[in-house]
Amino acid sequence: MSGILDAFKLDGKVALVTGSERGLGRGMAVALAQAGADIVGVTHTPDAPETAAAIEATGRKYVHIQANLLSIEPIEGVVAKALDAFGHIDILVNNAGIIIRNDSVDFTEKEWDDVMNINVKAVFFMCQAVARQFIKQGTGGKIVNIASMLSFQGGIRVPSYTASKSGVKGITMLMANEWAKHGINVNAIAPGYMATDNTTQLRADEARSAEILGRIPAGRWGLPEDLGGAVVFLSSKAADYINGYTVAVDGGWLAR
Repeated sequence: MSGILDAFKLDGKVALVTGSERGLGRGMAVALAQAGADIVGVTHTPDAPETAAAIEATGRKYVHIQANLLSIEPIEGVVAKALDAFGHIDILVNNAGIIIRNDSVDFTEKEWDDVMNINVKAVFFMCQAVARQFIKQGTGGKIVNIASMLSFQGGIRVPSYTASKSGVKGITMLMANEWAKHGINVNAIAPGYMATDNTTQLRADEARSAEILGRIPAGRWGLPEDLGGAVVFLSSKAADYINGYTVAVDGGWLAR
């Protein structure tokens, strides 16, 4: 008789992870591999040697696909290449994204469009493409989108990022409503303030960094490995009855 820990295992599963070359994407890809999944990493870089090495060290397979998700044009090819490599897809983690900081009165159309295109438009159409494959396979599947604290709050100087991450939370609920009948679970993770490339500017600003840390009950910036438990859980059988929810992994930021 299998126990609860078996429900978290991802043996035999294939996870497609975007933005897996560094930071949160790499951390989640490695966690999924540690739980038993083979990984298809999608990045805008020609390769991701550190991610590949970390995943192969777990004994799982890693396949790299280069794609620029500022447009949705590569998405069908990404899914096709993942299927060529493994024959099926079971998990999608939409992590690729960008942030642009500028005062709202000075924000340009390009700054708006670039962020919205990769952070929410590409996320939706990647979900759509993979959901179609899940339905074709008849096996159901797990989709985990990466939201943000700014899915819940306004933030400052990041209007397109706030709009895009609010959109991620919204479409996560919508897709869960439509696709649950197919055995597809669509959920999201909202990371708090994490020590990644996206927050380099914030962490370098001594006053702003101290202000942020002062509001985090955990008293520290988050690390990529802090998302491991959440992404494995939401990708596993243990989360079969969780649909359309955005889980904050934020050290208590939203509770403050």
